[in-house]
Amino acid sequence: MFYEKLDKMRVQCHLCPNNCIILHGKRGSCRVRENRAGTLYSLVYGLPCTAAVDPIEKKPLFHFLPGTTTYSIATPGCNLHCKFCQNWQISQRGPDEVPCFKLDPEEVVNNALKNGCKSISYTYVEPAIFYEYVLDTAKLARKAGLKNIMVTNGYLNPAPVKLLYKYIDAANVDLKGFTEEYYRDICAGHLKPVLDTIKTIHKMGVWTELTTLIIPTLNDDMATIRKQCEWVKKELGTRAPMHFSRFFPYYQLAHLSPTPPETLAEAYKIAKEVGLKYVYVGNIDMRNTEDTYCPKCGKPVIRRSSFFTVTENKVKDSKCAYCKSKIDGFFTSAKKVAKKK
Repeated sequence: MFYEKLDKMRVQCHLCPNNCIILHGKRGSCRVRENRAGTLYSLVYGLPCTAAVDPIEKKPLFHFLPGTTTYSIATPGCNLHCKFCQNWQISQRGPDEVPCFKLDPEEVVNNALKNGCKSISYTYVEPAIFYEYVLDTAKLARKAGLKNIMVTNGYLNPAPVKLLYKYIDAANVDLKGFTEEYYRDICAGHLKPVLDTIKTIHKMGVWTELTTLIIPTLNDDMATIRKQCEWVKKELGTRAPMHFSRFFPYYQLAHLSPTPPETLAEAYKIAKEVGLKYVYVGNIDMRNTEDTYCPKCGKPVIRRSSFFTVTENKVKDSKCAYCKSKIDGFFTSAKKVAKKK
């Protein structure tokens, strides 16, 4: 889907902002879409390299069916090339370099139901690179009463966004930084398409949470973090959850130090000062920063451990159990999940 034929058996992919022009026998930047005599093929449809049952908090999604499990799938490949990628062994390789197995969309849905999951997450790498697989699975999942979740870098062109997200219920978008230079130098991408995706899916009614991995010396400038939080407030509102995550030395950035707790605490403070109501810090055990607080009375309504576990939930009918004010998010399934035949 989303490509055009050019002369000399070339094609141009229009799935993501890379807009790769691909010669016969070659692949796009994502490594999983190949031109064969002027026709573009997906090499990973129905061929994940991993499937697992995860707590939904691991995505992280803190305001979407908390305490439930989600069936997670991924194929090899990615359309960005982040120097800090924690899943680089699969994201920066093609399907001929990573063991894959057959799992059709119907089997994905059945496995989710069999394992008692309330949702399916397309995750671990950028799921847009297995777009057709996600789309077909998401349609079947919705019919079965399951929710669909994208854990995504948001690096997708507008037309594919508008089609796919009709079937997506929630997304955690990895907003990697807030400058064009950072996206260009560290991720081999661009910032604007990501911001456009975030605004589009929010307007479409997709529950949207954002995550930023804070890397020392690269995207830890507090003035920029403040601008990012102000943008979130303007475009998504004060009640859009914002997650800040701790960086650990990895992949091509193994020479850097882990994010100091003080940096994460400052980012948390700035987000709160800007007016964001739901702010979280992850990848570190930092007191109370993974708990959800009622925006009105300030009491903790959802408490979490550092191991993606909800230990206490005081949200009932999407309201604070103490003052009855609204807690934003989706806390119960809108449709009963069908049983596996």
